[in-house]
Amino acid sequence: MSVEGTAQMTTPATARILVVAPNWIGDAVMAEPLLRLLKEIHPSRPIDVLSPALLSPVWRAMPHVDTILETRFRSGSLQLKARWQMARQLRRRGYGDVYLLPNTLKSALVPWLARIPRRVGYLGENRYGLLNVIHRDDPVAPRGMVPFYAALAMPPSRLAPAGLPRPRLTVSAEETERAMIDQGLAPHRPLVVFAPGAEFGSAKRWPAAYFGQLAQSVRQENPDAQIVLLGSAKDLPVTMEVARWAPEVVSLAGSTSLAQAIALIARADAVVSNDSGLLHVASAFNRPVVAMYGSTDPDYAPPFSDMAAAICLHLPCSPCRQRECPLQHHKCMRDMLPDQVWQALRPMLPADTVQRAPLTSSTPR
Repeated sequence: MSVEGTAQMTTPATARILVVAPNWIGDAVMAEPLLRLLKEIHPSRPIDVLSPALLSPVWRAMPHVDTILETRFRSGSLQLKARWQMARQLRRRGYGDVYLLPNTLKSALVPWLARIPRRVGYLGENRYGLLNVIHRDDPVAPRGMVPFYAALAMPPSRLAPAGLPRPRLTVSAEETERAMIDQGLAPHRPLVVFAPGAEFGSAKRWPAAYFGQLAQSVRQENPDAQIVLLGSAKDLPVTMEVARWAPEVVSLAGSTSLAQAIALIARADAVVSNDSGLLHVASAFNRPVVAMYGSTDPDYAPPFSDMAAAICLHLPCSPCRQRECPLQHHKCMRDMLPDQVWQALRPMLPADTVQRAPLTSSTPR
């Protein structure tokens, strides 16, 4: 059966729900409101997530996720045998509905092979037949990422859903304090996190030298502050460049797990980031955030923190959404000077740098 609209079938009240995860940290974070809506609509049905193993810590920080089923499919490879084996595993779990967040043909194969009755997603790569509840986005005025995913919980419509909850993650105070201690950080000193990387490409990155100059401004006014650089091992060249400008920073790029990075961000007093996954993690913990946008659109994936600054120069050539600057001048980031970011960050920093009492709450501050 393939219909455009709501599939006409009755789903058992106890049937499990499956969400097929996207492949990026930030996208996973921005899918959290969808899970919350699904739980509100189907409170008695467990929600599982089929996700790349790398993203499991993000889903573990979402209270509405029951089980994470990890995949290890190689990028660019069909791996039909492995997908068939995963489909057999899913079939035994008794899913009634699946919500596909990626738009690719490959992502729809496993739920179809698993014979999950109701398969919901955007048409994407002409996935007729693989899906039977098809959503469409407006190509002229595309939805932001949060409403893009959240709309899947509702009947297909050209109108973007309104009044959506903000993305939200949760970790315990014990996890945050353990991450601080494991990385040799003082639990009661102010913590400022910089995320100078962006795996998508260099067009998203604010210059490393500017991060270094910003770190100097922070330390001059807040000498007790700990400035930590987070990122993957791929970000090491960028973080090394930042450290050349500001030797007092602590570079943890490549030396923390994603779970530890998430816990450190949950503890941060402020976060400065390119448009990257760690930015959206910080926003989901309602941390004060300064976000720099160059090749991407701040309206498409903005920070949702109560205290947030999205800085964008809105040049005629941006957002280009390219991995590398097609004009090779990178002005959208190079003309965004450190003092401009400092003026946005400064009011977010703790006014008092005296040592603070330890955290006791089991939820993010």
